[in-house]
Amino acid sequence: MPQLLSIQIAQARRVQINGRSILTAIHKLPVSGAVSVMPLGLAGDEQADLSVHGGLDKAVYAYPAEHYPFWREARAQAGLNDIDDALPFGSIGENLTLQGVLETDVWVGDVLRFSGCELRVTQPREPCYKFNAAMGYTGAVKAMAQSGCCGFYLAVDHPGPLSMGEAFELVPGPRRLRITEMFNAKMFKHMR
Repeated sequence: MPQLLSIQIAQARRVQINGRSILTAIHKLPVSGAVSVMPLGLAGDEQADLSVHGGLDKAVYAYPAEHYPFWREARAQAGLNDIDDALPFGSIGENLTLQGVLETDVWVGDVLRFSGCELRVTQPREPCYKFNAAMGYTGAVKAMAQSGCCGFYLAVDHPGPLSMGEAFELVPGPRRLRITEMFNAKMFKHMR
């Protein structure tokens, strides 16, 4: 059965990216204990740019833990091994780090049913320049576009508590559009 390995939140803060002061909440940090999931996301979590993150259809961002070895290797190949080879959960900017559910397993409309809440799959994450900065090298966006290691956004169908370590059920929705198909269509611009 799939499992929620870790929960992360962040407050928006200013960071320097390419010499500019940019507001971001991509640097998510783990929390312990139960976290309330509300219609617009996790209690204590913020999004800096609501035109591309957050809202009812992108309230929570989930990411497969199975992709972390890929990113550790990509960062090592970019010469970043000496800086930080740990790459803790939340480094991709995700709220939920999942085990046992990949992008190839989910379709738009599928539901992640936890004991206290239900979250519906809405769309894949599209990487932006902030992702390059968070990963520490300029090729991270392209690597996500090429690999499909994107994760997916969730809408909150039934608010409630979530706890690290709990198992959940993947309930099939209408199964008309796979997350991978939607991601590939959106990523054409990054593949040039």
